[in-house]
Amino acid sequence: MTDIRVLVVDDDYRVAGLHRDAVASRPGFTALDPARTVGEARAALAAHAPDLLLADLYLPDGDGIELVRSAGIDAFVLSAATDAATVRRAFGAGALAYLVKPFDTRVLAERLERYARYRNLLSSTRPLTQDDIDRAAAMLRGERDGASIARSATEQSVLAALGDDEASASEVAERIGVSRATAQRHLTALAERGVIRVGLRYGTTGRPEHRFRAG
Repeated sequence: MTDIRVLVVDDDYRVAGLHRDAVASRPGFTALDPARTVGEARAALAAHAPDLLLADLYLPDGDGIELVRSAGIDAFVLSAATDAATVRRAFGAGALAYLVKPFDTRVLAERLERYARYRNLLSSTRPLTQDDIDRAAAMLRGERDGASIARSATEQSVLAALGDDEASASEVAERIGVSRATAQRHLTALAERGVIRVGLRYGTTGRPEHRFRAG
C-alpha cells in the first residue's frame, strides 16, 4: 500500500512545520511541503495530488473551509475558531475532522491513525456492507473497539493469537487450532477493516510472506 500524502496549509510557518513533522513521523504517511496561502495550496493540489488536506481556517488570501469544499479530497480543518457556526460550516464543506488549536501533536497523530484505518477499510475492492460503513464512521470517531463493533468468536481468537507480535496466517492457524484458510480469511477481513496491519517479509527464496500485526 502506498503512503498517504498529506498537504498542510497554514500561514504560520512554525505551526505548519510542527504539523508537517507530526505527519512525517507517522508510518504510512508522507508530508508534502506546507502551503501558506490558498493560492499555494491550489498549486500544490494540482502538482502533487495529495490524499489528505490539513487546512487552517484563516489564510491571507482566502478561507480554508472554502478550500476544503473545492479541493475534492479528504480534509481536516485545524483552527482556533470554536463557534458552532464555523464548525458546522467545516463539516458541511466535507471536513472529516475539526481540531481546535492549539493542540498537542499527539492529538493529530491519533487522528491520522484513525484516518489511516478508515481509508484502509474504504479502499476495499469488494462491495461494502452496512457494518463496513458503520465501522469506517466509528473509526474516525475513535470508536473502533466500541460495543457497536461486534467481532465473532473466531476473530477474537485470531486477535488474541496475534497479541503484540506479528505472525503469518499459518502461525495463527496453528495457535488457535483452525485451518490456514480459515485463519487467512479472518485475518484478511480484519485487515480490510483496519483492525490489524499487514506487511510482507521477503525470504531468501520463494514468494514473500504476508505478516499480520494488531493495529
